[in-house]
Amino acid sequence: MALWCGRFELGPDALVQSYLQEDNMAPWSGRFKQAPDALVQAYSESISYDRRLYAYDIQGSIAHARMLGKQGIIPQDEANKIITGLKQIKQEIEQGRFVFKTELEDIHMNIEARLTEIIGEAGARLHTGRSRNDQIATDERLYLRDECDQLDELLQDLQKALLTLARRYPGQIMPGFTHLQHAQVVLFAHHLLAYVEMFQRDRERLQDARKRINRLPLGVGAIAGSTLPLDRKAVAEELGFDELLHNSMDAVADRDCLVEVLACLSIIAMHISRFAEDIVIWYSQEFAFIEIGDDFTTGSSLMPQKKNPDVAELARGKTGRVYGHLMALLTTLKGLPLSYNRDLQEDKEGLFDALDTVKHSLAVFAAMMGSIKPRGQRMQEAASDSFLMATDLAEWLVRQGLPFREAHHQVGRFVAACLAREQAPHEASLEQMKEDIPMASQECLQLWHPRASVEARDLPGGTAPAQVAKRMAYWQEKLQMHAD
Repeated sequence: MALWCGRFELGPDALVQSYLQEDNMAPWSGRFKQAPDALVQAYSESISYDRRLYAYDIQGSIAHARMLGKQGIIPQDEANKIITGLKQIKQEIEQGRFVFKTELEDIHMNIEARLTEIIGEAGARLHTGRSRNDQIATDERLYLRDECDQLDELLQDLQKALLTLARRYPGQIMPGFTHLQHAQVVLFAHHLLAYVEMFQRDRERLQDARKRINRLPLGVGAIAGSTLPLDRKAVAEELGFDELLHNSMDAVADRDCLVEVLACLSIIAMHISRFAEDIVIWYSQEFAFIEIGDDFTTGSSLMPQKKNPDVAELARGKTGRVYGHLMALLTTLKGLPLSYNRDLQEDKEGLFDALDTVKHSLAVFAAMMGSIKPRGQRMQEAASDSFLMATDLAEWLVRQGLPFREAHHQVGRFVAACLAREQAPHEASLEQMKEDIPMASQECLQLWHPRASVEARDLPGGTAPAQVAKRMAYWQEKLQMHAD
């Protein structure tokens, strides 16, 4: 139990033989007389984090080996051995039996070294016609494809959770805000659906980015292509890529797809953070618009009465971290000449962390939606402030033929007079209203009802119950949700 658990009814929600054969020499050691310094090995390794790419490295290697055999570049029986060995390695990693070695630098060499242990000299043929430059670029694109698909599912889950909450309280009225000041009356469901729209744009951005991700670098080698008769199109087809990257230098040096995904993640995180800020404000005692379940809040180690919206606060904080990873990669790339440079090894840790952070935020927010309940009476009271209907009065004057600027001026003058009298607009008499609004009639005294205000905004995009119901029906169909 947590040290603040006494305040709560529920606990937190429940919601990761060596290829270096002689003297540990690296595969490029022929050019060197001395092995790397131990500090250099520790400084330059990436296996501590790029091991998560193992499945994609093996997937790309199998397709590459199959193509080498088919093209007669290596014997077919050796290609078959390579494929069998790679499948065994994948199983070893998944079962936790694979030993990752820092001295082998990265995921590529760890897998290739183990392959040579298993099948002997044939394992050394796998790297024919490719470089680690085009290999890692391929691994990353295979990985990002899957991550985009996972993000799409998580975004859709959050949209569904928001829609479920909106449908649960379709008629709940609340004040809408501009500048964090009471502005006009809206439906709580309308406010929630604003985020459904935002997250849909996030999905569209990821889907669009995925099209550019799905282009194959493999087969261009280190920088200039190959003299071997490689069939890049066959590899692309096997791996499910839509097309090839057509310039070898661009193919190995490009990290646009990582930048694009990080930009998408930053926008998603921004949307989550904006929603988090709404939640924090709504949950404060001053607003008291919503209640959040115990399992999505925390307490204080000192103050027994506290119940804090920590999930929302953490989302705001994590957003800055995601932004930082985008800026870090842009900064890394901005000074790199073509083509490949070792600086590009720094493209992964920030990407991995940003993906993990946003995916976790999406998952926890979707779960938290089920615990949120609006405090209807408090929302209704706040929405009943007749100052929120001032625009309704100005638009009534427009319908009588008064230019909007003049209508705005007259209503503003009336509002100022009410404030001077310490009087709410609905408390003013017709005579008092006419002092500032000569065209006012008895009908104006009926404009102060919040329900009538939202119902009057019955046009596409408006907050009228009929319009919000239509939009909820649209999202229910689009998200393939079953009707209650």
